[in-house]
Amino acid sequence: MNLAAFLPQAKNYINTLTPDQVSFWCPNQPFSISPLAQGEYNMNYLVQQGDNQPWVFRVNVGSQIHREDQIEYEFKALQLLEASQRTPFPLFVDDSREKLNHGVLGMAYLPGKPIQYESHMLEAARLFADIHEFTHTLQDTHLIKEEKPLSMTYDECASLLPKYLESDLADENIVSYLKEVLSWAEQERLKEANFLADPWNCIINTEVNSSNFIWNPTDQTLHLVDWEKPLWGDPSQDLSHFCVPTTTLWKTAYRMDTEAKNLLLQTYCERLKDQHLINTIRDRVHLRDPFNCLRGISWSAWAWVAYQTGDAAIQNEDTYRKLCAYMDIDFIRSLFEPYINGGSHAG
Repeated sequence: MNLAAFLPQAKNYINTLTPDQVSFWCPNQPFSISPLAQGEYNMNYLVQQGDNQPWVFRVNVGSQIHREDQIEYEFKALQLLEASQRTPFPLFVDDSREKLNHGVLGMAYLPGKPIQYESHMLEAARLFADIHEFTHTLQDTHLIKEEKPLSMTYDECASLLPKYLESDLADENIVSYLKEVLSWAEQERLKEANFLADPWNCIINTEVNSSNFIWNPTDQTLHLVDWEKPLWGDPSQDLSHFCVPTTTLWKTAYRMDTEAKNLLLQTYCERLKDQHLINTIRDRVHLRDPFNCLRGISWSAWAWVAYQTGDAAIQNEDTYRKLCAYMDIDFIRSLFEPYINGGSHAG
C-alpha cells in the first residue's frame, strides 16, 4: 500500500465531508488532494479547497502501541496539546470504518521543512520545554501511563528483537552481541527506581526524529507534528530520544556530541520555571540514553526482517536503506560499549 495507490479512495472519502467535520468545507465544490508524506503506520495527504486553508488528511494503517482506536488516541492527544501552540490543530476524527477500512483524521497543515540539527536544535529544546511544562498541569488524560519507564522500553525491545534473533537472515555476530546488550539492559532497568521515587509526568511524544518537526522560516516558528505514540511519562524520554544517534542519523548524517547535548539541555532548562526539573533533568536523561539506543536498534532489527519477508504494512525505500546501515555490528557496538563498559556517554 502506498500514497499513490490509495489516492482514489482518499479522494472518494473527502467527497463525503461536511462542515460538521471541517468547518470551512464546502460540499460539492472542487478541491485538490495530493500525497504529502508516508510513514510506517500512516499515509498523509494535503487537501485544499479554493482559497481556504490547506489541511492534512491522515489515514492510519497500523499501530505501534497495539491500539484498535489508534487514530482516536492520536486525535485526543492533539486536543490536549492544542493550547501549547506547538502542535497541529485537530479538525476531525472518524474511526467508524464505514467509508474506508481505516481510521482517519483531519488536522491543520503547517507549512515548512524538517529541522536541521545544527540550526534548529536549541529551538527544539525550547519547544520541548513548552510542551512538557504546559502538559505537566493536566490530569486524568486518556494516554497510556509510563509506569515503569525503563522496563517499558526494555519489554518493547524484548518483544521486537526475537524476530531478528531467530531469523535465518540474521548476522550471527549481531545476534550474539544483541543478546549480550539485552541481558545487560535487563539488569540496568532496575535503576528506574529513581523515576518511580521522583515522578514528574507530562505528555511525551516518544518519536522525535528531525522529520517530525516543522520549521517555518517565514514565521520563525517550530511545531512537532507526529503524535501517533504519545505517553503520559517523564520528559527525559523526549530529550534523550532526540539526542541519541539512532534518532539523529535516521534522516540526517548528524551525530550529536557531548558539547551539543549539554547546550541543548542548558537551553531546555533556561526555558523552564520548575526548579526541581531543572535540577534533575540531566540525570534523568542519562538513565534513558542506552534504552533509547536499544529501542532504536530493536525496532530497526525487527523492521529489517519485516521488509525482507513482506511483513511490513508500508514499504519505504529510504527507510530500508537506513535499516541496512543500522544493522552493522560496528555501529551497534558504538552505541552500547560506552555504557556497558561504564562510560558516561554514547553520543
